[in-house]
Amino acid sequence: MSHISIKSPFGDLTVFEEDGRLVAIEWGKAPASKKAPVLIEAREQLDAYFDGTLTHFDLPLAPRGTPFLERVWKHMRTIPFGATETYGEVAKKLQSGPRAVGMACGRNPLPILVPCHRIVGAGGGLTGYSGGGGIETKRALLRLEQP
Repeated sequence: MSHISIKSPFGDLTVFEEDGRLVAIEWGKAPASKKAPVLIEAREQLDAYFDGTLTHFDLPLAPRGTPFLERVWKHMRTIPFGATETYGEVAKKLQSGPRAVGMACGRNPLPILVPCHRIVGAGGGLTGYSGGGGIETKRALLRLEQP
């Protein structure tokens, strides 16, 4: 599995690929490795996202999880740039419960690319975020997506 570390407004991120598809993003920097073409493209798209010039990622993703987790992650990718849905709204659409949706958010291996930051609490309240600086990072990502 090769990877690339990139700078972001929220600190270093390390993006991992396997067989030409992205499988994980971790907060922090990792030692250098062979850089696959998909990693270079991921860096370019993430840089453009952080610069405010990209609103939709077009990268091959392969997050691994249970069928339920993968359903939630797939749904997250349908939430438009700059929009949010509540845990309850997502749960209703997927015929599940809000806590299960929250658990899927916490297990998301590709934060930002699979935008779990766009799922908020009832009434728009910011609850839980497992990456970077926690809720402050979630708030900053949502702010980044506002016009």
